[in-house]
Amino acid sequence: MKRLRYLGKRFLLAVPVVWLGTSFTWFAVFMGPIDPAAALVSDADPTASDKYQSIRTKLGLDQPPLQQYIDFMTDMAVFDLGRTWVVYSGTNVNTLVLDFLPQTLWLGFWSVLIAVFVGVPLGFYAGTRSNTLADYLTSFSGISWRAMPNFWLAAVVLSLLINSEALFGIEWELLGVRTGAITGNPGLGYMADNPLNLFLQPGNTLAAVKKVAPAALVLGSASMGNEIRIGRTAVMEVKNEQYIDFARAKGVSGGRLVWKHVFRNALVPLVPIITTEAFLLVGGSVLVESVFGISGMGSLFLRAAIEGDIPVLGTLMYVFILMLVGINLFQDVLYTLIDPRIGLEGDA
Repeated sequence: MKRLRYLGKRFLLAVPVVWLGTSFTWFAVFMGPIDPAAALVSDADPTASDKYQSIRTKLGLDQPPLQQYIDFMTDMAVFDLGRTWVVYSGTNVNTLVLDFLPQTLWLGFWSVLIAVFVGVPLGFYAGTRSNTLADYLTSFSGISWRAMPNFWLAAVVLSLLINSEALFGIEWELLGVRTGAITGNPGLGYMADNPLNLFLQPGNTLAAVKKVAPAALVLGSASMGNEIRIGRTAVMEVKNEQYIDFARAKGVSGGRLVWKHVFRNALVPLVPIITTEAFLLVGGSVLVESVFGISGMGSLFLRAAIEGDIPVLGTLMYVFILMLVGINLFQDVLYTLIDPRIGLEGDA
């Protein structure tokens, strides 16, 4: 019950966080330098034309700032996101987000999976074999992955895949499952009517995984290197704790000591790293999506920012805020599962 109360408090604290984040979003977007009415007018001096003034009135930009703020917050609260002004002009923003969100979530999911299931085990492996050749090689690889910029690595990976037949004697487009092209959307339409098609149509699922795998590797590479480094440090710190020496003195076997005591406690400092970088992977995919031709939230956000589409910008920022808060709440749940002491201190 004490941990449930702790989680309940965390959920309640999320409400003002969402409100403050959304308020700052409104101020930055609506009170910023972007003028969508000018983008919709093709005159040499758009602000001097009657068409410009009529567009401002139609978009509600001539309303007092307080009224604009109240309307924006109310619409966000009920998810009435209106229609786009410039990007896909006149399209319902809810529909646009639902069209672009699956690609970003698919890319982010596999990016996080690669980072966690490759980076964390390698970091733990290096930590259990500290100051050995395996440790040096693993640590060096983690630093190398961390140092490579995503946009540069994306260009390199794309070049290698395009020339895979000449370089490796195999063709990526034909390897395993045929996807038709190296770049482009992963083709998630087969799950639109029935999400269970993810399991019922393994051929389409494998094709979608293969299509997004290069971009996911690029996007997850920096996190993977970071988790190798932090995982190694966490294991080495836990190995030197007194309770580890005490368990070893009691005759606890090496395998049980590592799996039950070392690894579990080493996961605690990794939880905030993994969950925070999960948001960065999902929300920071603008360049990777652009290089690999994936029509996701990152590419939509970039286009909306360039063309000054305020409803799309505000909506995407709101979605990213909800995702970040949701990830932080998931982090709190993980904390209570990994470390039973979490949430008990204040009620002692």
